[in-house]
Formats: sequence, structure tokens, C-alpha cells
Amino acid sequence: MERPSVRVAVVMERRVLANRWQSEAWAPVAVIPDIEAGDRTPRLLDEDGERARWLHPGFEIRLYRDEAEGYYLNMSATTPYVFVMWRDEEGRVAPHIVTVSYNEAARMMDGGERVDGVPMPASLAPWVAAFAAEHYKPEPKKRSRPPSFKGARREG
Repeated sequence: MERPSVRVAVVMERRVLANRWQSEAWAPVAVIPDIEAGDRTPRLLDEDGERARWLHPGFEIRLYRDEAEGYYLNMSATTPYVFVMWRDEEGRVAPHIVTVSYNEAARMMDGGERVDGVPMPASLAPWVAAFAAEHYKPEPKKRSRPPSFKGARREG
């Protein structure tokens, strides 16, 4: 069965810090459509004395029915995000996984991974929202009486 997917690239930014314990900080700053299919070679987009931005192409966001709740939770937020799991391995910083599932991102963070969210591009939001609406139906909330009210009678 073919799963819905879209190709994306991640823009990672390195900022120089004026900090005696850490000289730089890395973070994903954007997820954009990947127009160069097949090329996964990172490349420098721009650099000045304060920051550098690198493009990491070759990622795919694939939607799965069993993650529909995570997509729904993400799309229900004020600002939906694309979550990027990235690693700094021996001075080489690179994204590894890109997802739009709130639950999948939470599981990765629970596992000790670095995960940052970047605002979801407007072009992705309708696609993710439609998939979530088709495959996830929130359970109606059951109203329960607090224990302090059980057995209470009203006198009229």
C-alpha cells in the first residue's frame, strides 16, 4: 500500500555564542520542499561572522494511519510544527528524522534524542490536516461527577 509522502529539506543554522563554555549553537530553522530528488549532500547556503546556514536535502515526510492522533494533536495547536530529530556526532551536525507527528517527536525526546520544531510550511498544513481528519476521530469526552457530588441530593 502506497503511503502519502512529501520530500523536504532541512535548513540547519549554526550561531556563534559569546559563552565561555560553548562556542556555538546549532538548531533547525526551516523545513522546505526538496526540489533536488536523490541528492543528500549538505551544502552551505550562507555564512557571515555570526551564523551559517546549511541545507540538508533528501528527507521524506511519510504519513501513517497509526500516527493519525499525533498529526491531529499537532494540527490542533496554535502553530503546527515539523519536528526535526538531529544529532551532533563528533562535530558533524545533521538532521536524521523529520516528522509531523507530535507523538513520534515526544517518543524520540523520551528516548534522549534532540528534537526541535520549526513552524510547518503553509503548503504542508492542508495535506496533514486532511490526513488527520480522515484517519483520526477524537473520542467524545465523558462527563463524570466528582466523588464529592456522588450521593448528594438536591432539595427543592
